[in-house]
Amino acid sequence: MLYSLARPVLFSLDPECAHELSIRALSHLGGWLPLRAGASGETVEVMGLRFPNRVGLAAGLDKNGEAIDALARFGFGHIEVGTVTPRAQPGNPRPRMFRLPAQRAIINRMGFNNLGADNLVSQLKASRFKGIVGVSIGKNFDTPLEQATDDYLACLDTVYGHASYVAANISSPNTRNLRQLQGESELDLLLSRLAQRREALAQQHGRYVPIAIKIAPDVEDDQLAVICDALRRHRMDGVIATNTTLARDAVQGLRHAEEAGGLSGAPLRERATDIVRALARRLGGELPIIGVGGIMNAGDAHERLLAGAALVQVYTGFIYGGPAFVTDCIDATRHFERDAPETIV
Repeated sequence: MLYSLARPVLFSLDPECAHELSIRALSHLGGWLPLRAGASGETVEVMGLRFPNRVGLAAGLDKNGEAIDALARFGFGHIEVGTVTPRAQPGNPRPRMFRLPAQRAIINRMGFNNLGADNLVSQLKASRFKGIVGVSIGKNFDTPLEQATDDYLACLDTVYGHASYVAANISSPNTRNLRQLQGESELDLLLSRLAQRREALAQQHGRYVPIAIKIAPDVEDDQLAVICDALRRHRMDGVIATNTTLARDAVQGLRHAEEAGGLSGAPLRERATDIVRALARRLGGELPIIGVGGIMNAGDAHERLLAGAALVQVYTGFIYGGPAFVTDCIDATRHFERDAPETIV
């Protein structure tokens, strides 16, 4: 009810201003928000972690971990914060976020704007939420691609002791050349060094923190085969599919459709589902898939699980649908759980 009243006001504002206002409000509300049902007693084990339900919040909404306690009140089974970089950076010039309401979509070219990994850790320490929090990590915009691995390792070192899992974002279209890290040689080097550092950190901290890799929807079949082989070879713990798309077929002619950046929301649903289905076929259950992109209603969430995802994440659907949308998705995935194995490895 409250969101139905607030949404027209928020949608009358510039999208990024509305986003900043919402995060600021949530950061102050914290535990004052009513607790919406999230867990049903039907938990699921993924990446060695026990999730209270299959619906999580995708990275990007709470980049700096400022509103974790408030967001947890909406019932999410997990919250992914970031993407965070080793050093704070402002991101790309404004305006850099655009709504396409006719297609229930958003285009953004934020560029990993964040306050840095150390700041995020301070927020994680201050949070009272005891559930699963993933941390999405990336490289600074001015770090040469050949040194990108160093940025990912620096972030991993910083957040490891405070994250439930870590997501390496190598698929944002808004940091120049970042998607080249999905290439065969670049990916092999990155995953090899992440795997080595993960083992060293597990020994140092006395706990194992899973690493998932977030990939783009704009990959061809041969590139997807390379990615799957690398994920297996380096024993990654999961794959997140997908990030935003550069495709504009579904929004041609609409206002803002030609803006540079990644497109999220309803137009991404079909492609993101296809990628999850292809990953499930190629990986054969060897590691879990977290499905994200274009999930705009409960049916979309259920569809993504049927395609082969173990968990789903939402962002744009949450912006358009509000807290009730999260509850609906959780309810839909509970029905799936009655017919699906409890543990997906």
